[in-house]
Amino acid sequence: MKALELRKWDSSEYLQTDEDMVLYLEACLEEAGDDAAFIAKALGNIARAKGMSQLAKETGMGREGLYKSLSGKSNPSFATILKILSALGLRLHVQSARA
Repeated sequence: MKALELRKWDSSEYLQTDEDMVLYLEACLEEAGDDAAFIAKALGNIARAKGMSQLAKETGMGREGLYKSLSGKSNPSFATILKILSALGLRLHVQSARA
């Protein structure tokens, strides 16, 4: 019998279109609750799918800084998140949670 080969799941490999990225981020925002690190990590997955080097150029941030900010282990500022969202071509949308 052939040995089973396992590898770590990488969401960024499946984020191929802008629609994929939007739906992924919406699902992550819904799932995360108040877990900011979860959202930062989701943005990191989208950034890797789009290309971290290009994102670094568009944000004016270094690649290492982006990787650190979007690792899910640090706490990036809201200004950094907004800058990254803009460079990724994404916008935040707010709706009432009470409905």
